[in-house]
Amino acid sequence: MKKTFIRTKNVKQFVSLMDELQKVPPNIPKMTLVYGEHGLGKSQTIQWWADKNDSVYVRASQGMTSRWLLSEIVEELGEEAYWHLHDNFEIIENILREHSKVIIVDEIDYLIDKNIIETLRDLHDKTACPVVLVGMGAADKKLARYPHLMDRIYKKLKFEKFNSDDIKEILTELTDLKFKDDAIEYLATRTNQFRQLVKLINRIEKLMKTNQIEELDEYTMKGLLNARPDINANIKAMQTIG
Repeated sequence: MKKTFIRTKNVKQFVSLMDELQKVPPNIPKMTLVYGEHGLGKSQTIQWWADKNDSVYVRASQGMTSRWLLSEIVEELGEEAYWHLHDNFEIIENILREHSKVIIVDEIDYLIDKNIIETLRDLHDKTACPVVLVGMGAADKKLARYPHLMDRIYKKLKFEKFNSDDIKEILTELTDLKFKDDAIEYLATRTNQFRQLVKLINRIEKLMKTNQIEELDEYTMKGLLNARPDINANIKAMQTIG
Protein backbone atom coordinates (compact mmCIF):
# COMPACT_ATOMS: atom_id res chain seq x y z
CA MET A 1 0.00 0.00 0.00
CA LYS A 2 1.27 3.47 -0.90
CA LYS A 3 1.88 6.12 1.73
CA THR A 4 0.41 9.36 0.49
CA PHE A 5 -1.86 12.17 1.67
CA ILE A 6 -5.17 12.08 -0.17
CA ARG A 7 -7.11 15.21 -1.08
CA THR A 8 -10.67 14.08 -0.48
CA LYS A 9 -13.65 16.41 -0.78
CA ASN A 10 -13.30 17.27 2.92
CA VAL A 11 -9.62 18.15 2.49
CA LYS A 12 -10.31 20.38 -0.50
CA GLN A 13 -13.04 22.22 1.39
CA PHE A 14 -10.75 22.70 4.37
CA VAL A 15 -7.92 24.10 2.24
CA SER A 16 -10.37 26.48 0.58
CA LEU A 17 -11.67 27.62 3.97
CA MET A 18 -8.16 28.25 5.29
CA ASP A 19 -7.25 30.29 2.21
CA GLU A 20 -10.41 32.34 2.66
CA LEU A 21 -9.91 32.75 6.41
CA GLN A 22 -6.47 34.31 5.99
CA LYS A 23 -7.85 36.91 3.59
CA VAL A 24 -10.63 38.12 5.89
CA PRO A 25 -10.38 41.89 6.63
CA PRO A 26 -9.00 42.85 10.08
CA ASN A 27 -12.34 44.12 11.37
CA ILE A 28 -14.08 40.75 10.87
CA PRO A 29 -13.75 37.94 13.48
CA LYS A 30 -11.58 35.09 12.24
CA MET A 31 -12.54 32.10 14.35
CA THR A 32 -13.75 29.00 12.55
CA LEU A 33 -15.08 25.60 13.59
CA VAL A 34 -14.14 22.36 11.85
CA TYR A 35 -16.05 19.37 13.17
CA GLY A 36 -17.33 15.91 12.30
CA GLU A 37 -17.47 12.31 13.43
CA HIS A 38 -14.32 10.34 14.14
CA GLY A 39 -12.50 8.50 11.38
CA LEU A 40 -13.06 11.07 8.63
CA GLY A 41 -9.50 12.38 8.56
CA LYS A 42 -9.92 15.66 10.45
CA SER A 43 -6.76 15.41 12.53
CA GLN A 44 -4.67 14.13 9.61
CA THR A 45 -5.90 17.00 7.45
CA ILE A 46 -5.24 19.61 10.13
CA GLN A 47 -1.73 18.34 10.83
CA TRP A 48 -0.92 18.09 7.11
CA TRP A 49 -2.00 21.70 6.57
CA ALA A 50 -0.25 22.95 9.72
CA ASP A 51 3.04 21.37 8.61
CA LYS A 52 2.87 23.24 5.32
CA ASN A 53 1.82 26.64 6.67
CA ASP A 54 2.91 29.20 9.25
CA SER A 55 0.71 28.08 12.10
CA VAL A 56 0.52 26.91 15.69
CA TYR A 57 -0.96 23.44 16.20
CA VAL A 58 -2.02 22.19 19.64
CA ARG A 59 -3.96 19.06 20.51
CA ALA A 60 -6.12 19.35 23.62
CA SER A 61 -6.07 16.53 26.16
CA GLN A 62 -8.20 15.16 28.97
CA GLY A 63 -7.77 17.33 32.08
CA MET A 64 -6.16 20.22 30.19
CA THR A 65 -6.28 23.56 32.02
CA SER A 66 -5.96 27.08 30.65
CA ARG A 67 -2.39 27.27 31.94
CA TRP A 68 -1.53 23.96 30.28
CA LEU A 69 -3.11 25.09 27.00
CA LEU A 70 -1.23 28.39 26.95
CA SER A 71 2.02 26.63 27.87
CA GLU A 72 1.60 24.34 24.86
CA ILE A 73 1.04 27.34 22.57
CA VAL A 74 4.07 29.16 23.99
CA GLU A 75 6.28 26.12 23.36
CA GLU A 76 4.92 25.76 19.82
CA LEU A 77 6.00 29.35 19.28
CA GLY A 78 9.52 28.37 20.28
CA GLU A 79 9.54 30.06 23.68
CA GLU A 80 9.89 28.74 27.23
CA ALA A 81 6.63 28.64 29.14
CA TYR A 82 6.24 30.26 32.56
CA TRP A 83 4.18 29.04 35.50
CA HIS A 84 1.73 31.94 35.63
CA LEU A 85 -1.10 32.00 33.11
CA HIS A 86 -0.84 35.76 32.68
CA ASP A 87 2.85 35.59 31.72
CA ASN A 88 2.21 32.94 29.07
CA PHE A 89 -0.73 34.86 27.66
CA GLU A 90 1.46 37.96 27.40
CA ILE A 91 4.21 36.05 25.57
CA ILE A 92 1.73 34.71 23.03
CA GLU A 93 0.08 38.07 22.56
CA ASN A 94 3.38 39.88 21.96
CA ILE A 95 4.64 37.31 19.45
CA LEU A 96 1.41 37.09 17.47
CA ARG A 97 0.93 40.83 17.34
CA GLU A 98 4.30 41.08 15.61
CA HIS A 99 3.93 38.01 13.43
CA SER A 100 0.41 36.72 12.85
CA LYS A 101 -0.07 32.96 12.72
CA VAL A 102 -3.06 30.67 12.47
CA ILE A 103 -3.78 29.00 15.81
CA ILE A 104 -5.22 25.48 15.44
CA VAL A 105 -6.56 23.61 18.46
CA ASP A 106 -7.65 20.02 17.89
CA GLU A 107 -9.93 17.97 20.17
CA ILE A 108 -11.64 21.07 21.59
CA ASP A 109 -14.35 18.91 23.13
CA TYR A 110 -11.97 18.51 26.08
CA LEU A 111 -11.98 22.29 26.57
CA ILE A 112 -15.65 23.14 26.21
CA ASP A 113 -17.12 21.74 29.40
CA LYS A 114 -14.53 23.48 31.59
CA ASN A 115 -14.94 26.87 29.89
CA ILE A 116 -11.28 26.77 28.81
CA ILE A 117 -12.52 27.50 25.31
CA GLU A 118 -12.93 31.10 26.52
CA THR A 119 -9.13 31.41 26.66
CA LEU A 120 -8.99 30.90 22.90
CA ARG A 121 -11.62 33.57 22.38
CA ASP A 122 -9.48 35.96 24.45
CA LEU A 123 -6.41 35.12 22.37
CA HIS A 124 -8.33 35.78 19.19
CA ASP A 125 -9.61 39.13 20.45
CA LYS A 126 -6.18 40.26 21.66
CA THR A 127 -4.13 39.16 18.65
CA ALA A 128 -6.68 39.21 15.79
CA CYS A 129 -5.10 35.94 14.62
CA PRO A 130 -7.27 33.30 12.94
CA VAL A 131 -8.25 30.56 15.40
CA VAL A 132 -9.36 27.17 14.12
CA LEU A 133 -11.34 25.01 16.56
CA VAL A 134 -11.45 21.32 15.65
CA GLY A 135 -13.94 19.02 17.35
CA MET A 136 -16.23 16.02 17.14
CA GLY A 137 -19.65 15.76 15.55
CA ALA A 138 -21.54 17.56 18.33
CA ALA A 139 -18.99 20.35 18.82
CA ASP A 140 -21.23 22.94 17.17
CA LYS A 141 -24.06 22.13 19.57
CA LYS A 142 -21.74 22.21 22.59
CA LEU A 143 -20.38 25.61 21.58
CA ALA A 144 -23.90 26.99 21.18
CA ARG A 145 -24.00 27.77 24.89
CA TYR A 146 -21.23 30.33 24.33
CA PRO A 147 -23.10 32.88 22.18
CA HIS A 148 -20.34 35.52 22.51
CA LEU A 149 -17.89 32.97 21.10
CA MET A 150 -20.25 31.80 18.36
CA ASP A 151 -20.60 35.43 17.28
CA ARG A 152 -16.92 35.29 16.36
CA ILE A 153 -17.21 32.17 14.22
CA TYR A 154 -16.58 33.25 10.64
CA LYS A 155 -17.57 29.91 9.15
CA LYS A 156 -18.20 26.31 10.13
CA LEU A 157 -17.03 23.28 8.14
CA LYS A 158 -18.43 19.84 8.82
CA PHE A 159 -16.43 16.85 7.61
CA GLU A 160 -18.91 14.60 5.82
CA LYS A 161 -18.81 10.85 5.27
CA PHE A 162 -16.98 9.69 2.16
CA ASN A 163 -18.98 9.25 -1.01
CA SER A 164 -18.12 6.91 -3.91
CA ASP A 165 -15.95 9.56 -5.59
CA ASP A 166 -13.91 9.97 -2.39
CA ILE A 167 -13.44 6.23 -2.06
CA LYS A 168 -12.42 5.95 -5.72
CA GLU A 169 -9.84 8.69 -5.13
CA ILE A 170 -8.56 6.95 -2.00
CA LEU A 171 -8.24 3.63 -3.84
CA THR A 172 -6.43 5.28 -6.74
CA GLU A 173 -3.93 6.97 -4.42
CA LEU A 174 -3.33 4.12 -1.97
CA THR A 175 -3.17 1.04 -4.19
CA ASP A 176 -2.42 -0.11 -7.75
CA LEU A 177 -5.22 -2.66 -7.59
CA LYS A 178 -8.11 -2.31 -10.03
CA PHE A 179 -11.72 -2.03 -8.90
CA LYS A 180 -14.84 -2.03 -11.02
CA ASP A 181 -17.46 0.61 -10.25
CA ASP A 182 -19.81 -1.85 -8.57
CA ALA A 183 -16.99 -2.95 -6.26
CA ILE A 184 -16.36 0.67 -5.28
CA GLU A 185 -20.07 1.20 -4.61
CA TYR A 186 -20.12 -1.89 -2.42
CA LEU A 187 -17.01 -0.78 -0.53
CA ALA A 188 -18.76 2.53 0.19
CA THR A 189 -21.50 0.59 2.01
CA ARG A 190 -18.93 -1.19 4.21
CA THR A 191 -17.30 1.86 5.80
CA ASN A 192 -17.12 5.65 5.67
CA GLN A 193 -14.17 5.96 8.02
CA PHE A 194 -10.70 6.50 6.64
CA ARG A 195 -8.88 4.30 9.14
CA GLN A 196 -11.29 1.41 8.57
CA LEU A 197 -11.06 1.89 4.82
CA VAL A 198 -7.25 1.67 4.94
CA LYS A 199 -7.52 -1.58 6.90
CA LEU A 200 -9.96 -2.97 4.34
CA ILE A 201 -7.69 -2.01 1.44
CA ASN A 202 -4.75 -3.70 3.14
CA ARG A 203 -6.84 -6.84 3.65
CA ILE A 204 -8.09 -6.79 0.06
CA GLU A 205 -4.55 -6.41 -1.28
CA LYS A 206 -3.45 -9.55 0.54
CA LEU A 207 -6.52 -11.53 -0.53
CA MET A 208 -6.20 -10.48 -4.17
CA LYS A 209 -2.53 -11.49 -4.16
CA THR A 210 -3.34 -14.86 -2.58
CA ASN A 211 -6.15 -15.53 -5.08
CA GLN A 212 -4.24 -13.99 -8.02
CA ILE A 213 -7.07 -11.57 -8.81
CA GLU A 214 -6.22 -8.62 -11.06
CA GLU A 215 -9.54 -6.74 -10.91
CA LEU A 216 -12.37 -6.82 -8.39
CA ASP A 217 -16.07 -6.65 -9.10
CA GLU A 218 -18.79 -6.51 -6.42
CA TYR A 219 -19.46 -10.26 -6.41
CA THR A 220 -15.82 -11.21 -5.96
CA MET A 221 -15.25 -8.52 -3.32
CA LYS A 222 -18.19 -9.79 -1.29
CA GLY A 223 -16.69 -13.25 -1.41
CA LEU A 224 -13.29 -12.01 -0.27
CA LEU A 225 -14.49 -9.74 2.51
CA ASN A 226 -17.06 -12.16 3.85
CA ALA A 227 -14.55 -15.01 3.63
CA ARG A 228 -17.07 -17.36 2.02
CA PRO A 229 -15.31 -20.61 1.09
CA ASP A 230 -17.67 -21.31 -1.81
CA ILE A 231 -16.81 -17.99 -3.46
CA ASN A 232 -13.07 -18.48 -3.00
CA ALA A 233 -13.37 -21.99 -4.37
CA ASN A 234 -15.26 -20.67 -7.39
CA ILE A 235 -12.60 -18.03 -7.93
CA LYS A 236 -9.82 -20.61 -7.98
CA ALA A 237 -11.88 -22.94 -10.17
CA MET A 238 -12.47 -20.18 -12.71
CA GLN A 239 -8.77 -19.35 -12.71
CA THR A 240 -7.92 -23.05 -13.29
CA ILE A 241 -10.42 -23.34 -16.15
CA GLY A 242 -9.13 -20.12 -17.66
